[in-house]
Amino acid sequence: MSKLEVQDQQLLATQDQDHLWHAMSRHVEGGNPTIAESGEGAWFTDVDGNRYLDGVSGLWCLNLGHGRKEIVDAAAQQMMKLSYFPLTLSHIPAIQLSAKISDLLGDTYKTFFSNSGSEANETAFKIARQYHIQNGNPGKYKIISRYRAYHGSTLGALSATAQANRRIKYDPGVPGFLHVPPPYSYRCPFGEEVTDCDKVAADMIDQVINWEGAESVAAVIMEPFISGGGVIVPSDQYLQRVAEICKKHDVLLIIDEVVSGFGRTGKMFGFMHSDGVQPDIVTMAKGLTSGYLPLGATAVKAHIFEKFKEKGNDKHLRHVSTYGGHPASCAVALKNIEIIEKENIVGRVADLDESILGRLRDLIQHPHVGEVRHKGFLYGIELVKDKQSKEPASDEMMAKVIGLCKEKGLIIGRNGDTVPGFNNVLIVAPPLSSTEADLNFLVETVVNTFEQLN
Repeated sequence: MSKLEVQDQQLLATQDQDHLWHAMSRHVEGGNPTIAESGEGAWFTDVDGNRYLDGVSGLWCLNLGHGRKEIVDAAAQQMMKLSYFPLTLSHIPAIQLSAKISDLLGDTYKTFFSNSGSEANETAFKIARQYHIQNGNPGKYKIISRYRAYHGSTLGALSATAQANRRIKYDPGVPGFLHVPPPYSYRCPFGEEVTDCDKVAADMIDQVINWEGAESVAAVIMEPFISGGGVIVPSDQYLQRVAEICKKHDVLLIIDEVVSGFGRTGKMFGFMHSDGVQPDIVTMAKGLTSGYLPLGATAVKAHIFEKFKEKGNDKHLRHVSTYGGHPASCAVALKNIEIIEKENIVGRVADLDESILGRLRDLIQHPHVGEVRHKGFLYGIELVKDKQSKEPASDEMMAKVIGLCKEKGLIIGRNGDTVPGFNNVLIVAPPLSSTEADLNFLVETVVNTFEQLN
């Protein structure tokens, strides 16, 4: 490495310290951040020449990995053809993508485009509240979500987020958001003696709607599988029961597919693991473009949109996103989906989970592993001090595992800044295009790391 290159690295590190505000990170004076320079497939290389397998797909989004030339070309070609155009009018990639989303969801939906998952959820909340007013139920405004769930960082989405550590010093949030216990069998919020925690958790939503008054509840929002809150995976019947409850009370079911959508769980969308469920609203981002460009989407069933077609100055959705549905982002999403279908990524995830990644489930034998939860390429490994007490592992133990993996060339994550005292779940969510060799390296690295854990 030349002297100039070393000087460049030092300058970058200094500028990083002086000017860049990192997401979700405490400032460490004189720290030495990992600065990525390039990426290829599931791997990235930092400015020091170290190469790492990205075991969390960036922020759960780099589904097709780095360097897909066809995706880059789609963006470049679209930018040359039409650099920008607002969706107060229309453009071809947005039309084609909205039609494709309906096709993938298996019903007729109208899609509003934004920039991120947070914005997609904000849009869903506004649509739900306005819909009920225009449907003759002006009192239906409350939104129910679940503890430990994450739905975004903007103020409305943060109000739906029931992770105390994310909300410290930002509350009070937006009025009208309620929270219910999650379907978390390992730490059942209803008591260890409860044998069907999922059913009780679903029925709790029914009770809260009754206690609040169904005439005041607009929607329930949930991920099919709580991701950032610790990869909490309920039975397929749980979501079916929730859908029934929502229908009974004329409450809209909003399914947040920001993490689980586009193949991560071995289905195109996570809700598709629960037969018969067809959400009223589906929000998506991340895997929609595999992270190549920002794009969020809020897909709304056609019968709901009918209420926004009525005559009147305030009957339409008075909501706009300058860059939402950017032509290049829509072109990238179309190419991304084309690759997912052409390469049978969804089926591949299901197969490789069983044949390779599923070996992570054997970690349940380790004395510090309380539970291994999973769906497709989405794994949560809950660490405890001992299996009998289930006392959460310390921050030091969590940091040790993550640090040892990084030393071996693997990046994994954790459910940081969620619930006080319960940030003890390791996250493994590699790119869906990871090769068999990549996945074998990931599994072997994690297993070897646990062998070093006292």
